Amino acid sequence: MEESKIAEAWRVLRIQSELVDGIESLAKLGGAVTVFGSSRLSEGSHWYDEAKKLGELLGAEQIPVITGGGPGIMEAANRGCFETPTNTVGLNITLPEEQEPNPYQDIRLEFRYFFVRKFMFVKYAMGFVIFPGGLGTLDELFEALTLVQTGKVRAFPIVLVGVDYWQGLLAWLETTVSEAGCIGARELNLFRLVDSAEEAATIVQEHARMLRAQVQAE
Repeated sequence: MEESKIAEAWRVLRIQSELVDGIESLAKLGGAVTVFGSSRLSEGSHWYDEAKKLGELLGAEQIPVITGGGPGIMEAANRGCFETPTNTVGLNITLPEEQEPNPYQDIRLEFRYFFVRKFMFVKYAMGFVIFPGGLGTLDELFEALTLVQTGKVRAFPIVLVGVDYWQGLLAWLETTVSEAGCIGARELNLFRLVDSAEEAATIVQEHARMLRAQVQAE
């Protein structure tokens, strides 16, 4: 029993150290855009190219990019931003099947705990861009929507890239979920659906300019 209590105490300290390290590393980042998408969409795929283009467009606007630090869409977004003077961040996670960090990270952090990593994805973001992906991508999408819906974070753009990919999910939300009374028009307006990196970049760039103007006016 005593050993169990000691192990729990050390776990709390490890969690605390991840929080402190993350906050210290990212505090000066400024408003970033967090990009999610499948690790399985590798170089040569259409969505890899679009995510890379998005990273380039955001970096050129001095908007840092945050990803999960792995391959696929994460690598592409980091890579595009890495080719600009703007910082690009990878929030890597320790998994049973080791994730290989991509090499395009100006700031690279390692996390053991998913919930600490998720906190960092949101804390320094002023926009989310979601490319086609699987369970992890869907998890991050719906968490972001819930945080904005409940007012736990200031509303920011949540942009889904890939009309054909996301249309089925959107149709299900608009019919089955909405008609059951589980969500309303407000929830359906929390995100935007686009089909290209340029469209996604325009949305978050306009939001970034608005925030910068507000800061200058204060």
